[in-house]
Amino acid sequence: MTTTASPTVDSLTVARGIDPRGPQLAAGITAAVLVAVLLLPQPAATVLLAVQAVLFATGALRGVQATPYAWLFRTLVRPRLAPPAELEAPEPPRFAQAVGLAFALVGLVAFLAGATLVAQVAVGAALVAALLNAVFAFCLGCEVYLLIRRFIATA
Repeated sequence: MTTTASPTVDSLTVARGIDPRGPQLAAGITAAVLVAVLLLPQPAATVLLAVQAVLFATGALRGVQATPYAWLFRTLVRPRLAPPAELEAPEPPRFAQAVGLAFALVGLVAFLAGATLVAQVAVGAALVAALLNAVFAFCLGCEVYLLIRRFIATA
């Protein structure tokens, strides 16, 4: 490739890729927060869910690398680890944050409306997704993002 050629999408993705262990750590912290939401009484659960919704919104709007959880990973964890085997594109985790935000907002509205069971189901769904990422490094929202991209590409 010459210096005047435009970079490919793959080279741009690699150049701005993220360490996949960061979102995995964030998913672990998120899972702990969501467990607390399910165990705490009202209104503490609603307040904690609102805080988590703000964190999801930050990840969805600014990217996962802009969240406080990513700062913790960059500052405290990553310096102690070997470099990642590979980087991942930031778009799938960002989409996953948007999905988490949607579930958190459903939970918030349900808590505020007094529909505790609906709120707990929404929080439980987000918890399952966070646990899949934290424990098995399987990002459910990322996979949905990739399926949507494949569907759009073939349509």
